Amino acid sequence: MFVAKKIFLTKGVGKHRERLSSFELALRAAGIAACNIVRVSSIFPPHCKLISRTEGLRLLKPGQVTFVVLSENSTREPHRLIAASVGLALPADKSMYGYLSEHHSFGEAEDRAGEYAEELAAEMLATTLDVEFDPDLNWDEKKEIYRISNKIVRTMNITQSAVGDKRGLWTTVLTAAILIGDYD
Repeated sequence: MFVAKKIFLTKGVGKHRERLSSFELALRAAGIAACNIVRVSSIFPPHCKLISRTEGLRLLKPGQVTFVVLSENSTREPHRLIAASVGLALPADKSMYGYLSEHHSFGEAEDRAGEYAEELAAEMLATTLDVEFDPDLNWDEKKEIYRISNKIVRTMNITQSAVGDKRGLWTTVLTAAILIGDYD
């Protein structure tokens, strides 16, 4: 059984005439191109530690099967704004699991895409913790409710945006939460 002990966040952008190559270049920029990536859903395991990108990249080995929560987006439309974001919500109680969310969009500024992904993760966690929330409140009002509840300790996001290459090359953005652990 694999349960992640550590997680780190990373991001990248790639541009190329071929879509697959632009994705590969984004993986390289994120530092994870040499891994065999397996996409997983959105649970931040209990007792898992969030580590820096630098520390996390040192733990990876070429060819390693790597479990990843991945958000990506691509365009070949010149000047088109794209974004990819992973949001994170951690419970105050470290013995409980948290949530990661993926969001990708067109025409949305990086800060707004990041807030949206963060909000998605926080709302998923809130529903498991029986924290009341009103989806019609603005993000700052929701953050205050989460703080008052003392059940959600931290939310954050990693977001990458880019503008489509003016010559029509494929432009790919990606963000990822990389899960690292031992097999039992």
